[in-house]
Amino acid sequence: MEYRHQKKKPPPRLAERTVQFTVRHVPTQDERALKRKAAIAGKSLNGVLLEALSREAGVEREITFDDLDRLAGRWQDDPEFDEAILGQHQIDESLWK
Repeated sequence: MEYRHQKKKPPPRLAERTVQFTVRHVPTQDERALKRKAAIAGKSLNGVLLEALSREAGVEREITFDDLDRLAGRWQDDPEFDEAILGQHQIDESLWK
């Protein structure tokens, strides 16, 4: 009998090893500029700093997040969908006995 070897998938980005830096003596004007840039871009200060560090290190990559924040507040009523799943709202009493 022969077994097929499955290739291991690379770990997801969130499982990537990370480190934490502490930066001292940041001038207030730099802090204000970075916070302003983050606010304009709709990003966190940490996100802006991570992008700057990657860029400066020569590692061009866009930082992505695997959350659903981009969908928040975008719900649209869809009567056809509601009708399609209507059967899932029926309770089968025999399954609860």
